[in-house]
Amino acid sequence: MIKLTTDLRETVIAIAQDAAAAIMAVYATAFDVQIKADQSPVTAADLAGNAVIERGLAQLTPDLPILSEESAQVPWDTRRHWGAYWLVDPLDGTREFVKRNDEFSVNIALIYQGAPAFGVVLAPATGQIWHAMRGELAYRRDGMRDTVLRTRTPATVPLRVAASRSHRSVETQALLDRMGEIDVVAQGSSLKFCRLAEGTLDVYPRLGPTSEWDTAAGQCVLHAAGGAVLSAETGKPFRYNRRETLLNGDFIALGDTRLPWRSWLPA
Repeated sequence: MIKLTTDLRETVIAIAQDAAAAIMAVYATAFDVQIKADQSPVTAADLAGNAVIERGLAQLTPDLPILSEESAQVPWDTRRHWGAYWLVDPLDGTREFVKRNDEFSVNIALIYQGAPAFGVVLAPATGQIWHAMRGELAYRRDGMRDTVLRTRTPATVPLRVAASRSHRSVETQALLDRMGEIDVVAQGSSLKFCRLAEGTLDVYPRLGPTSEWDTAAGQCVLHAAGGAVLSAETGKPFRYNRRETLLNGDFIALGDTRLPWRSWLPA
């Protein structure tokens, strides 16, 4: 296992900042939008951020594989043997990037034995950074200052519930309707996990497809802040690189893990 050190943390944060600069350079232009085979959008910013991150991580840890949304996907027969690897979404929330609403992020996670050991989420539009190492505290960095993050516990009514701006399914809306008195807050990308970690949101339900690179870094931050990302099927935290598919199942992200989330799920 790679040793989790202050130097590693700061180097990965610097890589994320370099990627954010490349992303914002495209954001300031009249960029084109392409549609990938899975019908998701991709821009020059996705590719520019990816190039920066892959180059930086390869220099930092040349022996660790990198799995990124914007690179050629690695066959299951190869990656099933990985004990540790980097899991990257260079521009999470491309739809929000295209809408120019600033709610997109850079996600970098180090996965060890199927779980996030280190995660960085950076909001390029604001420069804010959320980061955490497994077994330690979670932090939000504003400029040069780190603030320790804790979820809102106990979470009181009305619950502040995050809902995706671009991916709110019929099933998710039905779940929201079963939650009782809530305040719904629209929020894009993995920033939802970060808002839970800092206590400004309480719940993020997702009944619909996401990919592993969408959730890993945010899961690391939220768990370190006292919350959890739980599979709606098993009630356990997400595990990574355990199946041939890279798609996640339905999940509930919680700031307060004592909330009766199972009662909100469809019968």
